Amino acid sequence: MDGQAQRQALTAAERAIEALGRKDSAAARSAVATAVERDQVGLFASLADAVYLAASELETDGEISSATWNVVADAVGPGPLQGLVEQVR
Repeated sequence: MDGQAQRQALTAAERAIEALGRKDSAAARSAVATAVERDQVGLFASLADAVYLAASELETDGEISSATWNVVADAVGPGPLQGLVEQVR
């Protein structure tokens, strides 16, 4: 397993979450696609689904509902990414 690729995946996942916080759906989708592409252990597949859901909600409603933020938080599980979700939501 390539540790550098996994670090790149994590960084891209962080960028996706931050983009959601900025209400930038295009950047969120792009970043999560990179995260999934670089991810070698399958950590970010469920995050991708959650980010796409949140991005669609942004485009439709102009904001992300609490329920969808909860889906994003659940997708990353406990740890630093969950803290980031809580920080930007």
